[in-house]
Amino acid sequence: MTIDGVKQALSFDELVQSSERRLLRLGLMLTGGVHSAEDLVQTVFARAHRKWARISALDHPEAYLRTMVVNEFLSWRRLRRYGEVPVAETADQPSGEDISARQAQRDAAWRILSGLPRQQRAVLVLRYYEDLPDSEIAEVLGVTPGTVRSNASRGLETLRNKLPAEEEH
Repeated sequence: MTIDGVKQALSFDELVQSSERRLLRLGLMLTGGVHSAEDLVQTVFARAHRKWARISALDHPEAYLRTMVVNEFLSWRRLRRYGEVPVAETADQPSGEDISARQAQRDAAWRILSGLPRQQRAVLVLRYYEDLPDSEIAEVLGVTPGTVRSNASRGLETLRNKLPAEEEH
């Protein structure tokens, strides 16, 4: 934030308030579950708080937090250790419409997406949900843009091959 051309650093609380919802949505897309996304983002905020003096000096601390969320997701062993499998969560209140087919499609998509290797899944989420270009995805993941493109290609090919036959019509 700037005041009269002078950069004013956000406080940690201000950054949490301004970025929490976006990071939770990113976490949800990566993990597939609200509770797992909350755990992921909370872990990142706890680590960011310890490094706040360094993070607050950055030009774009929000982008740094996004990178932390993706990296934490990629290295998270808790999901495997406890046998958790990310699944789409159903709405808390019925909408009055018959949503069984839509929910079945959503569940199938989450199952297929959750079956991808973490790197491919992260690339697809950053590309199609966060709408980042390959160069930024490469920077977030610490890989080359060519690796991003090959992961995206492999991930999309897997998704295409696993789509239910009735989805293709």
